Amino acid sequence: MAVTGLEITTRETVLGGRGFGAAGAYEKCAGIIRFAVDPADPLHRGITDLDLAPRSARGLVECWADFYLLQPLDPARGNGRLLLDVPNRGRKVALGMFNSAVRVPDPSAPEDFGNGFLMRHGWTVAWCGWQPDVPRQDGLMALGAPRAAGAGGRLRCQWRPNARTDVLPLADRYHIPYPSADLHDPEAVLTVREHADAPAAVVPRSAWGFRRREQYRLVTDASHIHLGGGFEPGKIYDLVYRSQDPAVVGLGLLALRDAAAYLRGAGAAAGNPCAGRIERAYGFGVSQSGRFLRHLLHLGLNEDEAGGQVFDAVIPHVAGARRGEFNMRFGQPSLNATESVGSLFPFTDDEATDPVTGERDGLLLRLRARGKVPRIFTINTSAEYWRGDASLIHTDVEGGREVEPPAEVRIYLLAGTQHTPGTLPPPPADPNTGGRGLHAFNVVDYAPLLRAALVNLDRWVSASVEPPPSAFPRLADGTAVAGESTRATFAAIPGLRFPDRIARPARLDFGVSFAEGVVTELPPKAGAPFRTFVCAVDGDGNEMAGIIPVELRVPLGTFTGWNPRHPSQGAPGDLMSMMGSTLPFARTAAERAASGDPRPSIGERYASRDDYLRRVREAAEALVAARHALAEDVEAMVERAGQQWDLFHQGLTTQPA
Repeated sequence: MAVTGLEITTRETVLGGRGFGAAGAYEKCAGIIRFAVDPADPLHRGITDLDLAPRSARGLVECWADFYLLQPLDPARGNGRLLLDVPNRGRKVALGMFNSAVRVPDPSAPEDFGNGFLMRHGWTVAWCGWQPDVPRQDGLMALGAPRAAGAGGRLRCQWRPNARTDVLPLADRYHIPYPSADLHDPEAVLTVREHADAPAAVVPRSAWGFRRREQYRLVTDASHIHLGGGFEPGKIYDLVYRSQDPAVVGLGLLALRDAAAYLRGAGAAAGNPCAGRIERAYGFGVSQSGRFLRHLLHLGLNEDEAGGQVFDAVIPHVAGARRGEFNMRFGQPSLNATESVGSLFPFTDDEATDPVTGERDGLLLRLRARGKVPRIFTINTSAEYWRGDASLIHTDVEGGREVEPPAEVRIYLLAGTQHTPGTLPPPPADPNTGGRGLHAFNVVDYAPLLRAALVNLDRWVSASVEPPPSAFPRLADGTAVAGESTRATFAAIPGLRFPDRIARPARLDFGVSFAEGVVTELPPKAGAPFRTFVCAVDGDGNEMAGIIPVELRVPLGTFTGWNPRHPSQGAPGDLMSMMGSTLPFARTAAERAASGDPRPSIGERYASRDDYLRRVREAAEALVAARHALAEDVEAMVERAGQQWDLFHQGLTTQPA
């Protein structure tokens, strides 16, 4: 048994019945979806602490999740495709990525649907909560999971504040913390590092405690930490402490799997609003939720309890080579620390061996054994390569040879892009964290490339049309290089600061019980680092491999996937998380000469704005011919290029306001 019921609390037509092209009007359904899983099923043996969860009278483990669905009002006008968008920290992301819409919890206004791409093409889009630590507020989607009563253990919280504060929650941002089991735990340890590679110094136990502020006074609180003198911006703080009665985090993997299986296969009698509509099901995840999909694949969970394949295809987007704390005791699914279980071997799809540890595994090993491997588009930006891990999906861990993706997989780098699509003008700070960069953020909009990828993937699954070949930096042609080798090119650009440190993941040991999902070694013992690469750059500092967007084909500047931290927020030699840089060319030859910029100016490259836009159109049409863009996006790409030309000529500064 899997889905036991869907309680729909809202079902209504969106936008008053306004149509989306040939697909017509859409409806939304929202409510609660309920699950019951069999802990004795062999597929579930790897779910940590499932055996400790309370069971129903039928011996099943029950949970529930928030549910949301958008589908064509007229079933005959849909395309028969389900896109299950894995919420990122409880937030819907697909409309932002594919429709270029502003992300909102309950899309209800025309602007909430952006350019309407998914709707115009008739997609059914669904969301299901999977994180038990997401609060049910502001439209966030959560999972109601049982607890492993009596289980205890140690966990780690990590913070890097961008502003001074003296109290922090024991969680990532707005998430629900695991409270300390002992307010006076003498074994709890807080450490601090000046920057990413600095040694950790222990903060005296007398300097901090489990407390929070209540107006002007401090009160004890097992879910917060207070540090006398405050946490300093830019420094990295790690707290290791004990908690108890954790939620069974791994149920989130089963909930997503079973929700997809229900929507694609259950009948109307089971309350399925998609009954008879769905021919194909695709999973889509971005960043954290992309890592979630990689974890689901690694555990072999693309199969329901009845033995049916769940997803025909998946897109783990901007996940790099990582997974996450999605199936462990005291797992923190939103933890973004690099020294975490998400950075563990294996990285490649096919089976590989780590010659240092002797470990042998592959991301798709379990699925291949059961014949349930979906088609996969693994898509990354420059940011995941400069984060230090993305190249591990296509090179061996020693960095000595290429590892070609298997036949079911395509790997793409979106060259010169940051973690999320850039905007014009770039914001002064990261909207998610408030982090500021030394340089203006990357403005390259890769959404047109992502839309084309979805179309290519669907044609591959539904019509056996082979998609474009993988496109990523390669050792064989010299486009996969050590990040340090690009220093001279970047350092020649006026005002640019090359990072003091380039991160690379290392082998980590979390203790003897980690195979059962229980961490006993914190912080983990760090071993030899893996050898990783970034993409080679041309004389302008723009990347040379992968799928090249129009902004790099007809450039007005240098676009990177990395950006140094702003000095006002500490540790300026370290890179920001996820954000890239825009470094405009000088407008004229005279400006270039005055600044000493080795890159030819805009005026030396293009005779006029019209000349520039003509070349952009040619570049966009070349992308369409290569099937990396859609014909419907050409005019929008040209229009945006004109906006970029105007903005750069007004003087885009490299220092945010």
